[in-house]
Amino acid sequence: MQIFVDKDPEIKPREIKLLVLDIDGTIAGSSNTINSRVLQAVKAVQNRGVQVAIATGRMYRSALRFHQDIGSALPLLAYQGAWIQDPSSGELHRHWCVDPNTAHQLLDYFEQPQLQNLLSVHFYINDRLYVREITPETEIYALRSGIEPIAVGDLRRVLGEAPTKVLALSDDTEVIDRLLGNLRQRYTPAELYLTKSVATFFEATNPLVNKGTGVRYLAEELLKIDAANVMTIGDNFNDVEMLEYAGLGIAMGNAPAGVQAVAQWVAPGVEQDGAAVAIEKYLLENN
Repeated sequence: MQIFVDKDPEIKPREIKLLVLDIDGTIAGSSNTINSRVLQAVKAVQNRGVQVAIATGRMYRSALRFHQDIGSALPLLAYQGAWIQDPSSGELHRHWCVDPNTAHQLLDYFEQPQLQNLLSVHFYINDRLYVREITPETEIYALRSGIEPIAVGDLRRVLGEAPTKVLALSDDTEVIDRLLGNLRQRYTPAELYLTKSVATFFEATNPLVNKGTGVRYLAEELLKIDAANVMTIGDNFNDVEMLEYAGLGIAMGNAPAGVQAVAQWVAPGVEQDGAAVAIEKYLLENN
């Protein structure tokens, strides 16, 4: 259900110099592609000198086609910003990983008898996806992501290297909610960044990682602009930090109520091209 916030920020389009977009649920809906109206809006603001970037929880290799579709000249923020790489030059600006000992602890937790059969566990190492086995949930994930998971049986075999991200997937959203709540009691924010990118995905990354710090890096370190010059659009809890950071944070109409509550404006849903509506409203109309 869409919640329209009773506020309409007065943002002058010339103040926005950077637009950052989430992928799933924001610019890509059920089709797993960017609709033409959204692409046209992105191209229009780029023609006006606004830089456009992607910030996603997806793997770098999975997000790359979206980055190419919008013609971004900026580095791509993948894994919630744990992996920031410039596709044009290949330069890896950031790669912050989960401590291997912590990853072992998470795996032990996931493999408790009461949880083991409820979760598909994904470890992302060097932009490759490792799983115990190929479950139906993993097959669906891999199809949408356009990647090939590598089944290794015991995931401890691959933990000689630190994972960029750890994900636990379940079709039962109550299982994911309990998992998130329990692990937030076990680990402080200084130890792990824990979030949900969709209702069925529990995600863990390095504690310094979130989309807000990633967008701040693009804005302040690379472009030398302030948060006031940034507009972000997202749809889920892993977008909250970048919505809060930006001078103008827009939530999608399909976003959970808790995400909409932190936004300055709520756009229509992804299937109604809400990202395009937001871009047209704040960056294109009457300018």
